[in-house]
Amino acid sequence: MGRIAVALIVSSWVIPISILVNRIVPEPYMDEIFHIPQAQQYCKGNFASWDPMITTPPGLYYLSLAQAASLFPGMFFIRGGSLLSELCSTPILRSVNGVLAILCSVIVYEIITLLRPNIDERKATIFAVVLALYPLHWFFTFLYYTDVASLTTVLAMYLACLKKKYHLSALLGAYAVFIRQTNIVWMLFVACTGVMDITLAHQRESLKVDNLNTTGNKIGHSVPSNRIIVGSNMRRRKPNSAVDNSKSSMTSTLTYSTSHSLGFLDEIKAICLTSWHMKSKLLFSFSPFLVVLVAFVAFVRWNGSVVLGAKEAHAVSPHFAQLMYFSLVSSLALAPLHFSLDQAVHLFRSFWKKRALGFCQWIVAVAAGFISVQSYSIAHAYLLADNRHYTFYLWRKVIQSHWSTKYLLVPLYVYSWFSIFRVLARPKIWVLAYFLATAAVLVPAPLIEFRYYTIPFYLMILHSHTVDTQCLVVIGLGYVVTNVFTMFMFLFRPFNWSHEPGKQRFIW
Repeated sequence: MGRIAVALIVSSWVIPISILVNRIVPEPYMDEIFHIPQAQQYCKGNFASWDPMITTPPGLYYLSLAQAASLFPGMFFIRGGSLLSELCSTPILRSVNGVLAILCSVIVYEIITLLRPNIDERKATIFAVVLALYPLHWFFTFLYYTDVASLTTVLAMYLACLKKKYHLSALLGAYAVFIRQTNIVWMLFVACTGVMDITLAHQRESLKVDNLNTTGNKIGHSVPSNRIIVGSNMRRRKPNSAVDNSKSSMTSTLTYSTSHSLGFLDEIKAICLTSWHMKSKLLFSFSPFLVVLVAFVAFVRWNGSVVLGAKEAHAVSPHFAQLMYFSLVSSLALAPLHFSLDQAVHLFRSFWKKRALGFCQWIVAVAAGFISVQSYSIAHAYLLADNRHYTFYLWRKVIQSHWSTKYLLVPLYVYSWFSIFRVLARPKIWVLAYFLATAAVLVPAPLIEFRYYTIPFYLMILHSHTVDTQCLVVIGLGYVVTNVFTMFMFLFRPFNWSHEPGKQRFIW
């Protein structure tokens, strides 16, 4: 029922706003001027045609082709490609992202219920709906960009991995890369999380069995070894209620200790040792991920670059300041969670308990932040010249408002990262993998585009452990206000450029 409710709620705004956007902005806008004509070429069967200004693979175009063909399958077979090209109009191509946004919200609901088995249906529904309102995801639901398709396939890949369907996960990962190249990083991240889950779960089960045997011996009831089957579908007979209670408490204790109490080096050691002992199983489960990785490396070598077109404008650059911007933007998107008094007090207490270590961490983090904004902050030509993007104004009016502003923001960046690390309810090795994956996606990108932050943001909030219903409602209301403002500015506050015909509109 929760899935249906989420789909209906998201549909209730996707459909009317899509109609409104297509009525007021019927022609392709911004990056749509590249994507829509390219998709229409595919609809005509011209698969050899390619616009050299497009940087991403054609995964979205094939999804659009599939949707157009599915609208009238009978007529498609009768009249062939001529009808299909007629179905690839701007509104229908944009509707692909509307459908994907609804599907994405259902996938988010599924992930929430898997990561939080004890969550009630009402809260899971609210959680999924609020995430569907996230402004960077919500806005591009109504335009023909790759962001919604990219997020949907990455989350579908992650969901399949959580359900231990690793070959399906790799297949979805391959298609995610076929939509956007940087998703190769998230595919590797998902594969790593799968390995972590298997190895840590195996260790947890081994510890559980050992402790159950010890507990059984202490209470005078030994547990026969032939009645314990260690595996993902483990079943046990319980001789009495005393052992039941012991097992229940032991399970929760061991789960917590394995995920949270192990030191960082202990986690690495446990994963490496267990992976070696389970190498055959892991190789069988995750070899498809390796195949995709090898194919991607071969493509980059053949292409000479990660991007397909406009290679000069998207050259890889060490842009470490992107990590600073991401931390603050993502924390502000969850302001009631990260900038509450309780969060600040908890962070202060955690550092105060280990003052020497905490002080060193802050010094290193602040120093890294200063170096990033001083030496590895890039003002891309598109950022400086294109006043249609909100980042243009944030750069000029905030970051460049005074020479000292970019340095004054560093403590806020650092606080945001420490707050993110605190709310992530995952083992330390998972948090490190998440940070490295985020860095691998964002640091090479020379252009500041907040929509690049969407996937790491979703993974962060899905694994945050302190989000209550009241906090979700406040966050959701903030998203609604932001969405109303950005859509109003986009639709009803156009402006003109003297050097280019047509109306210009504000966009993320």
